Amino acid sequence: MSKKVTDITEELVSPIVDELGLELVDIEFKKEGKNWFLRVFIDSENGVDIEDCGTVSERLSEKLDALDPIQQAYFLEVSSPGAERPLKKEKDIQKAVGKNVHVTTYEPIDGEKAFEGKLLDFDGSDLKIEIKIKTRKKEIVIPYTKVASARLAIIF
Repeated sequence: MSKKVTDITEELVSPIVDELGLELVDIEFKKEGKNWFLRVFIDSENGVDIEDCGTVSERLSEKLDALDPIQQAYFLEVSSPGAERPLKKEKDIQKAVGKNVHVTTYEPIDGEKAFEGKLLDFDGSDLKIEIKIKTRKKEIVIPYTKVASARLAIIF
């Protein structure tokens, strides 16, 4: 098939998570050691439990078996993205305003490529993050186009 495994999986799993009132966070298809893993990360406002993951896994597995889009043997895993969930889309970043985040950039900003602190604002083009440098606070503005990755962060 010419379509990527993750794209096909997204087409198959999206109606399932929508019907269950869940959110599709991310899909990965990667080789680790000798084995391939198809990982589907789901979430909801109230979090997800083992039953949610099991239901999505069973329904998706049936659809994947019927379509058979993946040539090699693989393991299907459906889980929560965890406390430090990735922020893949603009809407994810918007929902994270007021929370602690970890952001890496493609190129240095003020000599740094990794920032951790409170996301103060996201206007669709820039992220404003309050970081701590020892005992003082500083606001950093990061253009969204320079964000390599972003996730929620647990800061102690």
